[in-house]
Amino acid sequence: MLDRFIHFVLHQRLLVIIATLVLIAGGIFAWKTLPIDAFPDVSNVQVMVLTEAPGLAPSDVEQQVTFPLELAMQGLPDVRQIRSMSKAAFSQVIIVFEDHVDTYFARQLVFERLQAAKEALPEWAEPEMGPISTGLGEIYQYTLESDTRSPMELRTIQDWIIAPQLRGLHGVNEVNSFGGRVKQYHVLVEPSKLLKYGVTLNGVIEAIEENNANAGGNFLVKGWEQSYVRSVGLIQTIADIENIVLEAEDGTPIYLKDIATVQLGPMTRQGAVTRDGKGERVAGMVIMLKDENSKLVVDGVRKIIPKIQSGLPKDVRISTFYDRTALIQACIRTVTSALFQGGVFVIIVLFLFLGNLRASIIVALSLPITALAAFILMRAQGVSANLMSLGGLAIAIGMIVDASIVITENIARHLSDPAQAELSRTRVTYEAVREVARPVLFAVLIIVIVFFPLFSLQEMEGKMFRPMALTMCFAMAGSLLASFTIVPALCSVFLKRKKVETESLLIRVLKRRYLRLLDAALRKRWTTVLVATGLLVAALTLIPFIGTEFLPDLDEGAIAINVVRLPSASLEGSVAVGTEIERRLLEKFEEIE
Repeated sequence: MLDRFIHFVLHQRLLVIIATLVLIAGGIFAWKTLPIDAFPDVSNVQVMVLTEAPGLAPSDVEQQVTFPLELAMQGLPDVRQIRSMSKAAFSQVIIVFEDHVDTYFARQLVFERLQAAKEALPEWAEPEMGPISTGLGEIYQYTLESDTRSPMELRTIQDWIIAPQLRGLHGVNEVNSFGGRVKQYHVLVEPSKLLKYGVTLNGVIEAIEENNANAGGNFLVKGWEQSYVRSVGLIQTIADIENIVLEAEDGTPIYLKDIATVQLGPMTRQGAVTRDGKGERVAGMVIMLKDENSKLVVDGVRKIIPKIQSGLPKDVRISTFYDRTALIQACIRTVTSALFQGGVFVIIVLFLFLGNLRASIIVALSLPITALAAFILMRAQGVSANLMSLGGLAIAIGMIVDASIVITENIARHLSDPAQAELSRTRVTYEAVREVARPVLFAVLIIVIVFFPLFSLQEMEGKMFRPMALTMCFAMAGSLLASFTIVPALCSVFLKRKKVETESLLIRVLKRRYLRLLDAALRKRWTTVLVATGLLVAALTLIPFIGTEFLPDLDEGAIAINVVRLPSASLEGSVAVGTEIERRLLEKFEEIE
């Protein structure tokens, strides 16, 4: 079967070249549409349930909100773990499912249980599910800068102008806002006036709720026209709130302004954002939807930011301080530089050893073809391009050219054989490829089998290293395809026939020294075996002294500093400490951007 395939390739060279061009086009398309990220997504399938509990201490949040939610989630199918965190005024429950569970199905299960759990929760508790994202979803972060605007104005611009436009982008799941002060209308009721007018606090709340709505009154027809009747009652200004009628006694209305003061004020906050030692800022974070292409999403965000900026007040500026593009570009540079360097070294080494520039170029051409074939398989299997998967491709550069080197060198040797001078080039190429086809096939399959144990890794280790193993297997499959198709076809056309096969100077020098070493090893066989055994034992004894770690240190040009303070630390004190740390770092290290 293999012989017939080789025969077909050499007699249908034009078809092979066209098929290779189609593969190249498909590989380029696969690369452009391949999900690209910095690291493999090792997060598990989880659903996060978040509940605000204003005014409650952590122990009360645990008792009234967190525990009933945990109890309601018990018994869900394929649940691996349920964990929770209760903080002041906030509850978080995380339900972790098995890896084979679909994310949206898991959310549907949790949603159904939430409806039943509400009966056991306080009336004010409104649990909601967190965004469909992972730890790698934070792809873009920025702050709003202005010399004239207050923190409340900047937060309003972020919440009502910038965030809604970013949420409409494809692949964006959520836009989180941090810092500043959330604008609120505060109604400060005076208890003494409540007693004076005989009004209850609940009555005030109900009156505000009922007087903040528009109502429809159908329509009136007059001739050929009809006019819609509507009651406009939505609150627009502070005066609208002050003029709400609470009650009426003997035809005299009691207005809200008679018993309370209405003013603008900030919502109670538990966090703040500082930057560059200049105090508080308003920040935004774009969260990517799970399993989306981070490169495309970031490109979409970067494209729309100038449009959003043009619609903002002239004294407000969007200042980006984190952009996933840098890591994505590093991934792209990894594979491009590896392919380029591999191609250059292949040409140099083959030219030095074979003395045949055409053979070197043909082998070098198999590198991009193999990479593009791997991209097609990666896209088909849903493997994203990240440092691990592309690192596997970079590691395999030396191995993916082995098959092409063996076949090209054997073809070149047969074409220089005087005994085959009368045979056609196609026939000589066929015999040369057939001679080494099975050894090459078995050699590549053995290399692929070596990576099979990586597929047995589970959970986080499997998610981390399986992309690398898959990419290397895809690359080896692509190299086998290239070496049996386009390489023989090109060799049969472009390699020249030499009357006498000559060895290069480098080969002659290395061969002479190797033969002397081989002769000495064969003459002293037991000494050779003992030396090899000794080196093996020495290497094995060094294994306990080799350090181990899950991942190597990555020099990303950034340092994360985590400042831990006492639980009783106030927000104002934390802001002051953070600002001072930033200021001192900027003064001491000029390299900080």
